[in-house]
Order: sequence, then C-alpha cells, then structure tokens
Amino acid sequence: MARELQGRKIAILAADGVERVELVMPRGALYGAGAQSDVISLHPGEIQARQFDLISAGTIAVDRVITDAKVDEYDALFIPGGTVNPDNLRRNKDAVTFVKDFVGTGKPVAAICHGPWMFAEADVVRGRRITSWPSIRTDLRNAGAQVVDEEVCVDGQFTTSRSPADLPAFCPAIIEQFAKAKQKVAG
Repeated sequence: MARELQGRKIAILAADGVERVELVMPRGALYGAGAQSDVISLHPGEIQARQFDLISAGTIAVDRVITDAKVDEYDALFIPGGTVNPDNLRRNKDAVTFVKDFVGTGKPVAAICHGPWMFAEADVVRGRRITSWPSIRTDLRNAGAQVVDEEVCVDGQFTTSRSPADLPAFCPAIIEQFAKAKQKVAG
C-alpha cells in the first residue's frame, strides 16, 4: 500500500482486556499507510492485552487518557475487540460520550469482534448495517442495527468485522475507508 493516510491521526479506543492482535495488526497497517495513532484508554500507563480472552498477552502503552482526548484531534476512530475490552469501555461515560460524539462528526469509525458493542452502548447503530462477533449480535439488533455475517461490512462511516480471522480483509478496508475522510485534522 502507498501512504494513503499520510498526515492522518487515528484514535484507538482500548482498555484492559483488549485482544492484542486486534489492536496491534490494524495499528501496524495504519502506520504502514502513513497514519499516526494514539491508544486512548481509561487510565494512564499500560493496558493489559489478551489472546483469545484467556491468555495474558503482555501490555500496550497508553498514549492518552479518555478524559484528555478530544474528538476534533482525530481523523478516524478504531475500536479493537476482546470480550473484556469493550465491556470495560462501555461502563465509562467518557468513553461512551467520545464514541457518540465521534460518530456525530461523520468521520470514519471502525470496530472489530466485540468492539461494535461500543456503538450499541453509544446508541449510534440504529438503521446501520453492522457485523461483529456472534455473541453480541443480539445486543446490536436490540440497538437497532441490521446485523450481517460478513468478513467486513462497510455502511457509510462505519466499517466493522467479525473476528481476528478477518484481519487480512479488515486492515485494508479501514485504510481505504479512513483515506476517504473529507479532510485531515490540522496539526
């Protein structure tokens, strides 16, 4: 891939329990396309990463705390999965507000696996086509989403995917969608 995202800044919203590969692989693809990214979390320092939810997979450095992050500083938002990660995030009003406000800008947003849970919690999926890990599809339907079982689903500003197995398709899809953002954030 070329440098489609040169000068773009991506917010990656993640908390303890994040599925490591679902954060690291897309972040690497974004970096390879020229983007900068910040891992935004609920507390400073590091977050605990997991593999298959059960196995410790080290830590990931936090760049910003959610209370200090501003939607207008980012060109796109990415939410990785892991069962515990979005469960922690959706219990935090600042994280939910950040997602709701981000979607409200019309800028591109993406989530994989359990990450779309945050879209349901922020009440921003009504009428949208969304895919996710199978166990949260009822929650997405109850929030008004049209749930599909696809490797990658793009609906307007939303790009979603089901699982780590879909990462080879998801990574290029988010680069393509994030590159379509109307303007870069100044800075």
